[in-house]
Amino acid sequence: MRQIRVPVLVVGAGPAGLTTAALLAKYGVEVLAITRYPGTAHSPRAHITNQRTIEVFRDLGIEERVRGIATSNQLMTNNVWATSFTGTELGRLQTWGTGEKRKADYEMASPSEMCNAPQHLLEPVILTAAREFGAQVLFNTELVSIRQTEEAVFSRLVDRVTGEEIEVISDYAVGADGAQSVVVKDLGFELEGEMGLGCALNCWLEVDLSQYCAHRPGVLYWMYQPGRDYWVGSGVWISVRPWNEWVMVSMYNPDEGEPDLSDEAVIARARATIGDPDIPVRVKSVSKWTINRMYARSMVKGRVAIAGDAAHRHPPANGLGSNTSVQDAFNLAWKLALIVKGQAAPSLLQTYSDERQPVAEQVVTRAIKSVGEMLPISQALGFSDGQSVQDGQAALTELFSDSDIGRKRRKELASAIDLQNYQFNCHGVELGQRYTSSAVVRDGARFPEPSRDAELYYHPTTTPGAYIPHAWIQQGTDRLSTLDLVGRGSFGLLTGAGGQPWVDALQQVGDEFGVSTNGVVIAHGTPNLDVYGRWADLREIEDNGCILVRPDRFIAFRANELVADPVGALRRVFAQILGRQPRGASALTSRAAAQALVERE
Repeated sequence: MRQIRVPVLVVGAGPAGLTTAALLAKYGVEVLAITRYPGTAHSPRAHITNQRTIEVFRDLGIEERVRGIATSNQLMTNNVWATSFTGTELGRLQTWGTGEKRKADYEMASPSEMCNAPQHLLEPVILTAAREFGAQVLFNTELVSIRQTEEAVFSRLVDRVTGEEIEVISDYAVGADGAQSVVVKDLGFELEGEMGLGCALNCWLEVDLSQYCAHRPGVLYWMYQPGRDYWVGSGVWISVRPWNEWVMVSMYNPDEGEPDLSDEAVIARARATIGDPDIPVRVKSVSKWTINRMYARSMVKGRVAIAGDAAHRHPPANGLGSNTSVQDAFNLAWKLALIVKGQAAPSLLQTYSDERQPVAEQVVTRAIKSVGEMLPISQALGFSDGQSVQDGQAALTELFSDSDIGRKRRKELASAIDLQNYQFNCHGVELGQRYTSSAVVRDGARFPEPSRDAELYYHPTTTPGAYIPHAWIQQGTDRLSTLDLVGRGSFGLLTGAGGQPWVDALQQVGDEFGVSTNGVVIAHGTPNLDVYGRWADLREIEDNGCILVRPDRFIAFRANELVADPVGALRRVFAQILGRQPRGASALTSRAAAQALVERE
């Protein structure tokens, strides 16, 4: 059996696996990613790509490449509910931060716009970047079994083309191998939740719907017809390419028999929800999937971490699936890189689970709740499962009638559609994740109480454990985000007038610990100007205080003002985060001691 030794093995080459491999390679770690499949995703699958995920791609240097394959935010505006594309429009909602009420919220929160990047187009972009950075990616290579000892991870692979067996011995491994994860099964990761809560079809189609969509551009068109009260009504149409390539999603009840997947049946279903019996439709592929509610109780076991669908499975409501997967990778990669390079103790890996497992549970819960919150639309329309066409049409007639009942039901419909903001403008869920772990040094401050709904609205803060807020900074003739001043595999530090000692201390402490650092002064007389005063509004510290930012742009430590011994303060912070002492240090002997000193600081 051929044997390969590598610092990190990544099992799976979807959004989580490819992003992990790309980041590790960029951070200078030798990494091998494998997948049993012959190539990247062969159908659109996930598509909504939120701002936080685009920021990860910004950090990787591929944001513009992703935009090149995606539908722009401007063309994502409308969620449309109708009886068919040619039929009665029932309601509309401006989504993904494009509406007048939410546009400023989204623009002020991030330098990056949301976009619609179908998975089969996105994955090759990440793959190309991973290989450019030096990652090895093998297709047609299946994980058969995996085990670990205190010293290493042992994975048995099979080349699905040649039949060759390969043993990979790695220091660490990442299970990003999806809902049927071998890593989860073999290593005994515990899962909580339920599988198979509903059955659905994805029908990938080519059909030109320009005349029905160009005047109301969006990526989701919900068709509601009598006899269906499912989450997706009679079918939801997802734009893959405006406006001639689509995925039509519909639910079915397996107790009533398996659906007809023939081209003829799929085309008939498509034409029924389009409302045009003769429109040309080409079927590209059809696949079945199930609604799941599942998350791992822990995302780390020994030397192995899990990410993506291996760790959290939920319906596509809120568009959180691939976004959560990519953000898992952003949290995990820098930690693995430091551990592999000997710059951090192995205990740092546990903070990945401490931070991301609550996020996994949160997004699963939110997505399932959003599915349930679609039902009031059917109820307001007067539609129910098994209802006759005649009864459904009568319900619609009553809905639009000039009667007390009609007026009451129209208010119910408006309220039901407004509720969908929790699925399609859920900015706080998309961006507001906050971490608690030993890789975050709390300064005694609590996270501020939200001034608006915490799910609908993002509340920026520099409290340790939060993501660094975005503000535009002028650098000569260039405009950069505060996000651009940190990240990229380094610990960043932001300070202002009088804060140069923090920058000097960071350089010294970074050298002592052997980690990459980048200190930036934002003040007049420096290259970095807060010309709009936005950073001063957001930073929540004095000019000469500091904000220490981890490589994943989450805030690790904050000091309100300059302290007498900035070197000592930062040395203790890094000792806690990295779980070790600087070279030649003897004052601190354990993580617990480091924590105690930080709390007294």
